[in-house]
Amino acid sequence: MSTQARKQSTSDRSLHYRTCPLCEATCGLEVTVEGDASDGKVVRIRGDRDDVFSHGFICPKGSTLKQLHEDPDRLALPMVKRDGRHVEVSWDEAFAEIEQLMLPVIEEHGRESVAIYQGNPAVHNHALTIYGRALISALGTRNIYSAGTVDQMPRHVSSGFLYGDPLAFPVPDLDRTDYLLMLGANPFESNGSLATAPDFPGRLQAIQKRGGRFVVVDPRRTKTAKAADEHLTIRPGSDAAWLAALAHVLFDEDLVDTGAAGEHLDGVDDVRRLVAPFTPEAVEHATWITPEITRRIARELAAAPTAAVYGRIGTNTVPFGTLASWLTDVVTILTGNLDQPGGMMWAHPAHLPPHKVGPGRGFVTGRRTTRVSGRPETKGEFPVAALPEEIETPGPGKIRVLVTVAGNPARSIPDSDRTEAALASLDVMVSVDPYLNETTRHADVILPPPSALARSHYDLAFYGQAVRNIANYSPQLFDPQGPCEEDIIARLALVASGQGAHGDPQLIHDLVLGSVLRAAVKPGRELEGHDVAELRAQLGNRSPADRALEAMLRSGWAGDHFGARPEGLSMELLEAHPHGIDLGALTPQLPGLLRTVSGRIELAAAPLADDVERLQRWLDEVPDGTTANSAVLVGRRHVQSNNSWMHNVNVLVKGRERCTLQVHPADAAAWGLTDRGQARITSAAGSVEAPVEITNDIAQSVVSLPHGWGHDAPGTRLNVAARRPGVNSNVLTDGSMMDPLSGNAVLNGIPVEVAPAPPRDTEASNTESQQESETV
Repeated sequence: MSTQARKQSTSDRSLHYRTCPLCEATCGLEVTVEGDASDGKVVRIRGDRDDVFSHGFICPKGSTLKQLHEDPDRLALPMVKRDGRHVEVSWDEAFAEIEQLMLPVIEEHGRESVAIYQGNPAVHNHALTIYGRALISALGTRNIYSAGTVDQMPRHVSSGFLYGDPLAFPVPDLDRTDYLLMLGANPFESNGSLATAPDFPGRLQAIQKRGGRFVVVDPRRTKTAKAADEHLTIRPGSDAAWLAALAHVLFDEDLVDTGAAGEHLDGVDDVRRLVAPFTPEAVEHATWITPEITRRIARELAAAPTAAVYGRIGTNTVPFGTLASWLTDVVTILTGNLDQPGGMMWAHPAHLPPHKVGPGRGFVTGRRTTRVSGRPETKGEFPVAALPEEIETPGPGKIRVLVTVAGNPARSIPDSDRTEAALASLDVMVSVDPYLNETTRHADVILPPPSALARSHYDLAFYGQAVRNIANYSPQLFDPQGPCEEDIIARLALVASGQGAHGDPQLIHDLVLGSVLRAAVKPGRELEGHDVAELRAQLGNRSPADRALEAMLRSGWAGDHFGARPEGLSMELLEAHPHGIDLGALTPQLPGLLRTVSGRIELAAAPLADDVERLQRWLDEVPDGTTANSAVLVGRRHVQSNNSWMHNVNVLVKGRERCTLQVHPADAAAWGLTDRGQARITSAAGSVEAPVEITNDIAQSVVSLPHGWGHDAPGTRLNVAARRPGVNSNVLTDGSMMDPLSGNAVLNGIPVEVAPAPPRDTEASNTESQQESETV
């Protein structure tokens, strides 16, 4: 058992403490285990009341780590597709199969015939975060795709242009703010995103208890909106125009006060010029928000002692996602709330070094473009919505080999029917995934990683966007059934680089650790001049990923610097503090955080300024209303769900149907829909049918389907999900619709037609039911 276990005197049960890896909230868990690491069983999971960050808060997902660990559908051995069916094989056989399939294609068509897709769970896993670059380097391709371009890429791009670093996006200082303006976010259901804050709902309620105020802007009256002091209904996709109007009012009424950040700013006058056309009156028809309300909100932001403006996925997955992200920061800056307690601030995760003051390399996009439609790269990635055409289109550079890591693009990216056809046409597909799901059913080889309880955990990614600076490490609870994830990735990298299916993964481990240590001794770092071999010898006897993590933490700003700062962080210190270590509230990070070429905040970078013209054209062209049976489609989240990867847990999907089409009563009456009756939803990309949920909690002319469903595909092994499959909303999304600055797919505000579904043919329905039964 780990050093975090505490034996009970009356039985062989023990308590363990770890961080939940299932969403961005990083809640602490108390796990009761019976038995030891080789054959132990989880007895109970509840919130860790002593966790320094979450203080006992837990959502319904956290307690299901037991079910996920014990899920009989979870793959225990690799699977290889033979004669159209997946069969279990040994690990050596799996890697030999990959070598036999992949290398001839690479030899014939080159490295640009290979692509990699990394899914959302990869950032919940420090081994995959650390080892991802090693796999990409071994593949030798520039065809890199991820879930980032169906989610938060606009936030990265706007931060890159503003601050020179695409990872430097500020987060709301929830625990000290007096006023929070929140757009396109529903943390009562999502637990927060791009702002790591366990018990986000409790933190929002605490704002109110201390006399503050939070306002939600959303086309749906979400659970978060119901708890807010005020809910403003906005037209989907118009957030950028409304934020520009807020900035206009701040200038027009002489309310601009940039505060302490002002000395680091360039471009304020340029922003004044850019937002001049966006008067509250000019945007009213496009946003559905009256000029009176727009002016009042701007005044409230300016008058509040502290304020934060937080926009999330509803503002990102629209045609003006990058402008909306930029303008949340613009309004924050113009009201003097950037880099100030209670405003929008930056975390400083423990594994990063101290900031250096001075100019940086800056940020650019479009260093290369996709082969078929010329879509520019952002942050080293191509837009994932362009992946299907890169697979389909003949010619040099056609993608023939795809590696997916912890992702389900068959359900998460636009135009799913086209995506599925593209995946089925690949010459070779390899997936690192624990399930035979809608994506991996197309794979030639599936490599299953260990469960979350059979690996250690540290939130490298999410501590970089946390509302407090925290460090918390969780050792593995159980012995894994197969190799650890870094060994899987290392062996895959060896095959991809031509070193063979039986190469020693230690070669990759040495390269990864060496890269971390060489970065730690670079000029200007605290360990400058130290010998890498000497530092390597001081690391503990841990897994390869944990040794790399240890090197990062010990050389970071809070680390022990390999003994030079005995009070600093080390793995031993973290293991001795199973409830985590609180490194304190967020502190001002300017100007050291800035990495722009000028060393200043570039408030009106040219790509952003140029795109404002497109927003103004849209404002002039957007219709005042909709036509008969037409609406715009938006997504939604439920607290029991997390994209497509939590639907095979019965306790999370049982009960009332959640994959429903929400419709306003007036629209339902006009369209002839009945509650729980079936509706057909049709877009330019496709058509689906879903049960209707009539509710006043959605604006007229707007309908909503949750994302991540559609678990009725043949050839999968998701028995629970197949019994409650729902429908795949991404059948309706158009892969050609993107935010041009970030390449992010447009998943919200999709024009659709809604009508009662035609009666289903009884014989066809019975045939489908029989097919579903056989699949299950």
